[in-house]
Amino acid sequence: MILDKQPGKELSALINLLDEPDENAFVRIQDKIFSFGQDAIPLLEDARENSFEGIVQERIEEILKKIQQDVLLFEFSDWVKLGSADLLKGFLLVSRTQYPDLDQENITIRIEQMKMDAWLELNDNLTALENIKVLNHIIYDLHNFDGNKINIHSLENSYINTLLETRKGSPLTLGMLYLIIAQKLNVPVYGVNLPQHFILAYTTEMVKPIPDENDVLFYINPFNRGTIFTRREIELFIRQLKVAPVESFFAPCTNIDIIKRLINNLKFSFDREGQQDKIDNLETFLNLME
Repeated sequence: MILDKQPGKELSALINLLDEPDENAFVRIQDKIFSFGQDAIPLLEDARENSFEGIVQERIEEILKKIQQDVLLFEFSDWVKLGSADLLKGFLLVSRTQYPDLDQENITIRIEQMKMDAWLELNDNLTALENIKVLNHIIYDLHNFDGNKINIHSLENSYINTLLETRKGSPLTLGMLYLIIAQKLNVPVYGVNLPQHFILAYTTEMVKPIPDENDVLFYINPFNRGTIFTRREIELFIRQLKVAPVESFFAPCTNIDIIKRLINNLKFSFDREGQQDKIDNLETFLNLME
């Protein structure tokens, strides 16, 4: 719970007591600091930078981690309750599970620049195929994004900040970037949850909450520089996987579906590295979407 308190002398005094040797007394001090919520973060960060005691730095790190996680869960819960319409917000929130201090404003500015680059080349007279040609040029040619085909399961593929830094991503995260830019421009592109792959669908119009399979004009492969294909290729792909076709393999999915998939991909990557604590943390976010 995040309380509406203003940090001040009391908080500073509590932070100065973090070298308390008695464990029971320390727990009480820690709980009191927790009660200040995110207001405590600036003073804790300042104390961490100026402390030379290992035990104090360690305790500050743990307190910061817990407060940041509580704040993040609160924001994520709000995102879900408010309809999860903003995919960029969901992407940023998941990325903060690994990078709590990531510069969200800078990321938003970079996304807006890509949107503006595309907006300058789009107009109402373009066909659906021409719209995609413009988006492909902006994302893959002008901004040099591409699929990370060497290490598709790399954790670096799964966070928006590292995606923008390396310009390499997975089918899912490249697809999310494509979706975010397209939908900011009112280009009717949606995600499609294929097994072992993530693709996009271009539909007849923007529909809330989402259109259905009958509204799909064609599909787009964001991992292969925006290649366009049809339902027939999906059917062949599914047949190769030897799985039974279901409607969700062809129909647009929700932002909740996309974020769930992103988190499950992260869980898979952390499982390969044996980081159970990271998996447990991500489970709390999944539970908020049930």
